[in-house]
Amino acid sequence: MSAKSDLTGRGPMLMAMVLAVLGYQINATMLSPALPDVIERLGTTTAAAGLSQTLFFLMAAIGQVTLARLSDQRGRKPMMIVCALVLIVGNLLCVFAPNIEVFIAGRVLQGISAAMFTLAFLTLNQLLTPAAFGKAAGIITAVNGGLAGVDAIAGGQIADTIGFRGIFVCSTLIAVAGLLGVRKYVPDVPATATDGRFDSRGIAALALGLTGILVGLAQGGAWGWTSVLTLGFLLGGLASLVFFVVSQKSAANPVIDIDVLASRRAWPLLLTTICTLGGAFGAIALTIPLFSQDTRVGLGLSAVTAAVLFLTPIQLIGVVSAPLTGRLGPKVGWRTVVVTGAVANFAIFLFATFFLHQEWILVAALAALGVTYGGFMLTGLNGLAVTTAPKDKPGSLSGLNGACFGIGASLGIALASAMITAGSDAGGVTEAGYQHAMYAALALLGIGVVTALLIQRPDPADPEAAEASEDEPRLVVAHH
Repeated sequence: MSAKSDLTGRGPMLMAMVLAVLGYQINATMLSPALPDVIERLGTTTAAAGLSQTLFFLMAAIGQVTLARLSDQRGRKPMMIVCALVLIVGNLLCVFAPNIEVFIAGRVLQGISAAMFTLAFLTLNQLLTPAAFGKAAGIITAVNGGLAGVDAIAGGQIADTIGFRGIFVCSTLIAVAGLLGVRKYVPDVPATATDGRFDSRGIAALALGLTGILVGLAQGGAWGWTSVLTLGFLLGGLASLVFFVVSQKSAANPVIDIDVLASRRAWPLLLTTICTLGGAFGAIALTIPLFSQDTRVGLGLSAVTAAVLFLTPIQLIGVVSAPLTGRLGPKVGWRTVVVTGAVANFAIFLFATFFLHQEWILVAALAALGVTYGGFMLTGLNGLAVTTAPKDKPGSLSGLNGACFGIGASLGIALASAMITAGSDAGGVTEAGYQHAMYAALALLGIGVVTALLIQRPDPADPEAAEASEDEPRLVVAHH
């Protein structure tokens, strides 16, 4: 492989990657304010719309684990092209969806394409010097949080005028431009793994397990918690996960390193990521958009107004606070950043839950999440995963943590959807439904505080830990 270079002459390549990841990202951020429009135009239920979101983020987790590892053997660029094609097909299914079933199929394909983020980081890391990689990673990371809230406003405007399908038309145009850019400007880099079979059995067990549990949780309220269908999904998913863990111990090329997973530097961190995304993102992406536009028991706002008040401030403040947190982390310690953010998140959500109907108090509380969630937690969790990973397996913990972002997001939406559905009557969602969804988010964030405190403290006598705290970490940022 040729020597690594700086960013000089790499502008077209970086722009192609930005377009490629942006095509996916706007499907994660622009659709939230348009969910009521999806429900109305497709004649579906809140539970079904919630399921589409759950599966979208679940497939994002599975896609990141699967396609990123597959790229070690098949090459980064070929898998980036696959991601772009999958995204385009998923978008077209959503554009022309005649019903919720086709729409969900499209969302599943869109979610898989989240691997584009990880593939972009891996490619940049192989091609650029450390200094140039840091600059390029910062640009890709900025896309990761959306377009500073502009995309949420645009999503609301599109929903209020031409309908949700317009969002996927925009995503398709960007994805096509990204595909063409990747094919022309992203160079082929050698595969990093030439031996070892891909653990397709493990990937299948992981996908079935997570899907079974999360679909069971999302639909339990609609199907009945003791129904054969719900119990079948939940128990089948649990059995698949048990098989997955057992199979990883004997797999020649395991999907997840069980030794790393069992360490106190890993499992409390991963649980904190899942609970943080489950609590905060579940409410931000589903409960708040639905509640704020509900004319019966909610605030009765338009999609644009709801986006401006409740989504844009989080993203806009997060764009500023995330880089500042990145500078703070190495100085005070990434564990300190994570614990502080977890406690602050819980306190803010406690306030928001009890003042849900006070519009401007809710606006202020959610804006504060731009610092504690968008800055401290999202940056801190990634920083901690990078700096505490075993030196002989540097990507192991980052890869697991990246998958947990998607798992947490899908879990949070599944629980919020279940609570909202369970709290509905003949006239639609009740006030209790939204309140219970916020309580579920609060419970997850509370668990996240406990697990954050259980994260192993770095040993000051460990030279590797000292080195990690002094160096600027390379953050492997997952979608959110």
